[in-house]
Amino acid sequence: MTAGDEIRGTAHGTAPVPLSVLDLVTVGAGRTASDALRTSVELAKLAEARGFHRYWVAEHHSMPGVASSSPAVILAHLAAYTERIRLGSGGVMLPNHAPLVIAEQFGTLEAMAPGRIDLGLGRAPGTDGATAAALRRTDRLNEGADDFPQQLAELTRFLDDDFPDGHPYRRIHAVPGPVQATSPGGVQSPHRPPVWLLGSSGFSARLAGVLGLPFAFAHHFSAQNTIPALDLYRESFRPSGVLDAPYALIGVAALAADDEKEARRQVLAAALNMVRLRTGRPGLVPTPEEAEAYDFSPMEREFVESWNANVIHGTADEVRAGLDDLRKRTGADELMLTANAHGGDVRVRSYELIADAYGLPTPA
Repeated sequence: MTAGDEIRGTAHGTAPVPLSVLDLVTVGAGRTASDALRTSVELAKLAEARGFHRYWVAEHHSMPGVASSSPAVILAHLAAYTERIRLGSGGVMLPNHAPLVIAEQFGTLEAMAPGRIDLGLGRAPGTDGATAAALRRTDRLNEGADDFPQQLAELTRFLDDDFPDGHPYRRIHAVPGPVQATSPGGVQSPHRPPVWLLGSSGFSARLAGVLGLPFAFAHHFSAQNTIPALDLYRESFRPSGVLDAPYALIGVAALAADDEKEARRQVLAAALNMVRLRTGRPGLVPTPEEAEAYDFSPMEREFVESWNANVIHGTADEVRAGLDDLRKRTGADELMLTANAHGGDVRVRSYELIADAYGLPTPA
């Protein structure tokens, strides 16, 4: 196996690059978290059957409309329903956790689904400041972000079990992990989850490049920074034992429907949910009917128009054209699609339509 083999994907059908899925496990009004998690299982099985490369779950907290506060737990659940697709975090917010805990969680996932686990890491809290303070048991939140490179180095050493002699953690081991292969009679998996850095600005882009790691950029909520961040990543890149050349994916908000009007109705509801989140009123994802009846203020309307300008939506052919154009403009090596809508059936249908538009494999 050469450097990058567990990272680079294969494009199928007429897709210009590998296509993947980012799941926020969204909960719509009138639905439960159980409903959302059942949709996640259905989506993961669909993604695997249709040739999507990986399926990631994002860490968020204190948001009623997002049921993905525990990515490792959800990934373990999805591993039981899939066989081939890569599963990962998009991402785990490292400053919220002790590096040893993350190494143990993802070592356990790797033991459950050998050779299929990705560990995507971010430095943001994935929530508001008060919730972050509760998670980290401190109100000095900048310290966590500033310490990210040190936390990353510590996590990597736990994953590789290679703290040097004299280090205070030299005799501490993340289990499951490589230490088991050094025990009498021990046999250890040859795989360990590849680490990805996630970002929405230049900090993680530069760090990923310097360390020779794959990079995932959050285009779906920071589109204005996409090309500068990818340029910085590529310019900073140094070949490593992980990758011999840069590899960057971008998260893309994309929703396809059977007709353009229905797509507009669905993304309006998702945009109203963002309006409420950004104004300190997080809630469940509203129905399209509620969004159509909502009296948007001029400022809210301006936000919705700006937000939806970066959501590729419409018929399957329109979404395919938008994705192709975005890939040409950014040079991304992989597109990770996130479909935010009130109903799970709408999200499932969106991925089906996009798969059909690109002629992705169909189940036997």
